[in-house]
Amino acid sequence: MDNYILTLSCPDRPGIVHSVTGFLTQHDLNIVDSSQFGDPTSKRFFLRIHFAPASKGKERNSLDQLKQAFEPVAQEHNMDFQLCPVSQKPRVLIMVSKIGHCLNDLLFRQSTGQLSIHVPVIVSNHPDYAPLAATYNVPFVHLPVTPETKREQEERVLELVQEHNVDLVVLARYMQVLSPRLCEVMSGKIINIHHSFLPSFKGAKPYHQAFDRGVKIVGATAHFVTSDLDEGPIIEQDVVRVNHAMSPKELTHAGSTVESNVLARAVKTVTERRVLLNGHKTVVFN
Repeated sequence: MDNYILTLSCPDRPGIVHSVTGFLTQHDLNIVDSSQFGDPTSKRFFLRIHFAPASKGKERNSLDQLKQAFEPVAQEHNMDFQLCPVSQKPRVLIMVSKIGHCLNDLLFRQSTGQLSIHVPVIVSNHPDYAPLAATYNVPFVHLPVTPETKREQEERVLELVQEHNVDLVVLARYMQVLSPRLCEVMSGKIINIHHSFLPSFKGAKPYHQAFDRGVKIVGATAHFVTSDLDEGPIIEQDVVRVNHAMSPKELTHAGSTVESNVLARAVKTVTERRVLLNGHKTVVFN
């Protein structure tokens, strides 16, 4: 319960690691795991440290006390930082439409402990997956949307984010384009799965387009959502080889498996605080 993860980014310069490790030593804290990266292009430094008490039986500082104590270090180096207990499960709101393989996969992984998250609510613009949500004892909220009701529907989504203290929204094949306002309000807190290795085949039938073009691989991309459709910072990608003998249906099945795996890996790395934003890119610590 006394284990924490510190993530930070700041302008790159000498002495950052020295300042952070000095802070940990001063507070009798020991590094369990550490990853760092200095980007020569953006000139920013990124760090993730998992730490724990070095001595047993001593009085521990609370999370708020540690944050307050770290503020002078953060201010000295102009850091953006987050400090979270390892035991704190991120609260993830999942949104879905009529394609359910990613939703089913995430719920199964969460229920078996493969994903250390809590899903307080599922939101959909269709009622189809209410029975699936019920099997996992997760509340299901049906929010239909039309061009005329889009703003009202998204306001209700934001209300649910507040009501359930949501840390992350995952679009598990949610087939609606989010408004720029929602993207801005939830910047860096929405993940989408795009049904292509690169956004080459857009629209409702990407695998049929891939079939028509005779592609040799299909894949998926998980990325943060921005107001630029399907062009947010990439978190995770993967592909699977296909061939000329496969039908559009077989391509769809192959792609669905990749989508589920890529989205699950993206949710895992983000909720383990291993992903840091670096402009229009990401730093992902393994």
